Amino acid sequence: MTTDAIWREQDTSPGAIESALRRLVAECHATTDHCVPARTLNLICVVDREWSGEIANRLRGVGRYHASRTVVCAVEPGRRTIDAQATLTVEGDPRPGEFAAMRELVVVDVGEHQLRDLDTIVDPLVVTDLQTVVWSPHGHPEAVDALTTGRAGGEPLAQVVLLDAVDAPDVAEALDRDCELAVRGEVVDLAWLRCTPWRERLAAAYDPPSRRPELHALSKLSVRYRQDSLVSALLLIGWMCSRLGWRAERLNRHGDLLRGRARARRGEVELRLEPVDDMSVPGLAGVELRSDLGGGTLLALERGEGGLTARRREAPARHGDDVIEHVWTVLGASRGEPGILGEGIRHALMRDPTFKPALAAARRLLS
Repeated sequence: MTTDAIWREQDTSPGAIESALRRLVAECHATTDHCVPARTLNLICVVDREWSGEIANRLRGVGRYHASRTVVCAVEPGRRTIDAQATLTVEGDPRPGEFAAMRELVVVDVGEHQLRDLDTIVDPLVVTDLQTVVWSPHGHPEAVDALTTGRAGGEPLAQVVLLDAVDAPDVAEALDRDCELAVRGEVVDLAWLRCTPWRERLAAAYDPPSRRPELHALSKLSVRYRQDSLVSALLLIGWMCSRLGWRAERLNRHGDLLRGRARARRGEVELRLEPVDDMSVPGLAGVELRSDLGGGTLLALERGEGGLTARRREAPARHGDDVIEHVWTVLGASRGEPGILGEGIRHALMRDPTFKPALAAARRLLS
């Protein structure tokens, strides 16, 4: 069972919206004794009003990773006043002694000229003492800057920026923007999360002590990616460079390919990035690592049905023996594109110490 309480008003003010939210919560407590406010995360979404329906559909698909209070700032060109609608939702039909979570959604219609001061509009609408995330899928960098830069030396309203570098038209500018925002606070880039299953499986493949010497004998790293997901490929290579102490050189373009080298402790590692066309979702298509240890080994991961298809090939132990090759499926390795936004919201509550070093290394690949 879902219970909704709605308030709306035209030509309103942030103070009036905040008062209405308080009344809705008070009325809910007055009429039922089984609802409690969810108090985990604030999410501020800055969207173009004409595409707000698409964003609403994406937010409905995040599953259990809904923010406690979501404030949607719908940008409408030429608007001079603020219209708002607040909705309080209680989902579930708890049994006696149980509770149902109460979530709040606030939609505020604003004009483009108000984005540089958006923090003054949103400040009364977020729950204090909670982590606040800003997500602006349609651009509007001035709004993100207003929410992540404190006024007069004060604390910024938002501590985390959720973004998707795949949406940026220029890869180098996307990485520069990531670096700029990472100086102010935490960044959760969906392009980084798309390569998480690949990073997890690569780390697991070399986790056994018997496999670790191969890491220091790697001679080639190849990454295949969808045409629009070069950022994910660069971040994966940046992660390898930062974790293994490689110093990467600038990549050079050869047609559609990007090639370069990284200097490791025991020699050079060839880097190769190749786009593919036959992918229905953003992200990576395959990763391949070659090592010179013991006559040569190969580890390859490919996107497949139900997970990632892994292939490992080793040189024969004795002359004349056949090459040893194993192929298996890593079940459930890929989380899929529908759940990537929910993963991003979940990661806003976490700290990933490997992202910033990987980001810095990825930026050097294009510098």
